[in-house]
Amino acid sequence: MTNKLVVFEGKEIRKLWHKEEWWFSVVDIVGVLSGSEDPRNYWKVLKHRLSEEGSEVVTKCNQLKLQSSDGKYYETDCVNTEGAFRLIQSIPSPKAEPFKLWLAKTGYERIQEIENPELAQDRAKGYYELKGYPKEWIDKRLRGIAIRQELTDEWKSRNVTEEKDFAILTNEISKATFDKTIQEYKEFKGLERKNKNLRDHMTDWELILTMVGEKATTDITASKNSQGLEECKESAHEGGTIAQHTRKELEQKIGKPLVSSDNFLHLTGTQKKQIKTDK
Repeated sequence: MTNKLVVFEGKEIRKLWHKEEWWFSVVDIVGVLSGSEDPRNYWKVLKHRLSEEGSEVVTKCNQLKLQSSDGKYYETDCVNTEGAFRLIQSIPSPKAEPFKLWLAKTGYERIQEIENPELAQDRAKGYYELKGYPKEWIDKRLRGIAIRQELTDEWKSRNVTEEKDFAILTNEISKATFDKTIQEYKEFKGLERKNKNLRDHMTDWELILTMVGEKATTDITASKNSQGLEECKESAHEGGTIAQHTRKELEQKIGKPLVSSDNFLHLTGTQKKQIKTDK
């Protein structure tokens, strides 16, 4: 399952790719359409009414793990595109029609990306450009995404398929590379309460070292034919250790740490800005 955030009229809607289709957070959709200050309670009341009516909106809801504002993952009511259209019909809103068009476009874009993976990369590049990241940083970030995908594909082929197991293995690489778990790293950069992707706030060298650790882990995992969580965990530690050696040797040469508390929270949108990177 791939978790993502998308935006409709400035409002974030959580979605994930599950069973070959997009599933959307019901609470997020309700918040957008109703304009309620308490969309969870709005959905609770609406859900009860729809249940009494025998509506398929409720019966076809799936509880899937989505990331909350505290950075943790919780079971959350989700609907696929068909369910989202049915939900729209249950909430009187002037945003109903534009939201329908947005839903259709979102599904179509995913189909395009499956047929031509370069489109997904182009859209990611456009997102970072709009946020104000410099081209050199974007190139590294996109390369890192490709290396990460190669690693997760390798894990999936070795009986590691759960999101929680991916998190355990990623933490193993991070601890070996940077002496920090992902959560510790986010706290170090001031991101722990902002529901932000750590990699979107890494400096050039942090991105490069992350790539080294993950690429080394991929190759070691394949070479050792690691199977299951525990064997893959050993390979992850070995891959991260290789990146650690690179980090420590360079830090010794330049006389300063490569792990930085800098983040890019100052980027607010469409205007290009100078970003503080490695000096």
